Amino acid sequence: MENCLFCKIASGIIPSNKVYENEYVLAFHDIAPQAPVHILVIPKVHLDSMNDVNSETSVYAVKCLEAIAEIAKMQNLENGYRVINNCGEDGGQTVKHLHFHILGGKKLSEQMV
Repeated sequence: MENCLFCKIASGIIPSNKVYENEYVLAFHDIAPQAPVHILVIPKVHLDSMNDVNSETSVYAVKCLEAIAEIAKMQNLENGYRVINNCGEDGGQTVKHLHFHILGGKKLSEQMV
């Protein structure tokens, strides 16, 4: 998508602090971290949200989840971490591109969602 922030990051138009990349997925540090480790994981194709995941596009969601497990190991999050996906305006989604937040590096509050 032409005006999508995350599409511009995935294509390299906007630089990011990359943590992980393969043919399906890009992961980079969040610019406003909410935990010592705060990484965003995005598919390299544009999907607005989880609502766009279907039998034809589910491979991109699966590849994101597989990457999350690898990234957690790379970031030494063996004591645990949180994965968050915000879907739609009421769900708190501010960038209309499917993405997952990995939060960790400290004991997270049980109240934090």
